[in-house]
Amino acid sequence: MLHTTEHIKHLKDWPIELIPLRLSSKQNGNFERWYNAYDSLPDLNVTNVLFGDTVTIEGETRDEQSLVDGLKGLLPWRKGPFRFANVLVDTEWRSDLKWSRVMSSKAIRQALEGASVLDVGCGNGYFGWRMLKAGAQSVIGIDPSALFCLQHQCVERYVQDKRNTVLPFKLEELPTTVQFDCVFSMGVIYHRRDPIDHLTRLYDQTSSSGLLILETLIHDQKNSLYPDGRYARMGNVWCVPSESDLFSWIEKAGYKDPTKVDITKTTTQEQRATEWMSFESLANALNPNNPQLTIEGYQAPIRELIIARKE
Repeated sequence: MLHTTEHIKHLKDWPIELIPLRLSSKQNGNFERWYNAYDSLPDLNVTNVLFGDTVTIEGETRDEQSLVDGLKGLLPWRKGPFRFANVLVDTEWRSDLKWSRVMSSKAIRQALEGASVLDVGCGNGYFGWRMLKAGAQSVIGIDPSALFCLQHQCVERYVQDKRNTVLPFKLEELPTTVQFDCVFSMGVIYHRRDPIDHLTRLYDQTSSSGLLILETLIHDQKNSLYPDGRYARMGNVWCVPSESDLFSWIEKAGYKDPTKVDITKTTTQEQRATEWMSFESLANALNPNNPQLTIEGYQAPIRELIIARKE
């Protein structure tokens, strides 16, 4: 089993017993192939670790080709970028651009100092490393994808830092016996059939006076968008909320004073296909004759960052 549980004993009543099931071939037929790729990674003589825009593991290896092959055995890499010695993992998302928008908020910067953090839908844990750099004491990321958990394990293998943990759980599986100073949900709520339930569960995970950091696709119109079929080629977008609806849902869940931090149109500089994610990306999801629209004719992706506090 990849994950050891010694360092997460404080997660009282969490479903730790699910880890060996989620990280197994019983859960996903690709798991053995992914695990073999992870297991093939060569030793690195690590000299330094930097949690900057590119999460960087400085060092040397005698077998760079095995490093490349092992990391490419875990395609696609979506959040990043990362650098392992001389190997740059140029991920689909320039996640450092989103993080710069997060860090533009003084309230978030202050809340992260010494904080315990829950990152829901964390992917491969890229943002967790950035949170540690920003002063967080510990980060627990949850994502049910075994692939993303293994990608995180590739980094953790060399970093040897247990303060940023990625666990293969869903939000609805978590008890509320442990609460967090900061709760992040970035790029998740529009995939939820019941967004108020999602927000209520986030609220239950947030400690008293804790901060919600929510990032989502937003519909820059009066009403929320409920796509008929796909949105920007994605088949699992149930609702792109309007700001007014989203603020109302946040307050209905119990949070106070929802505040917009940033609103940004997603560009093909921030989300694009690379050799580390060679499938269709944003450019393929936009109308070739009018990039202000998706291929389906909806508003092109715009993302909004919002904070709210639990009293």
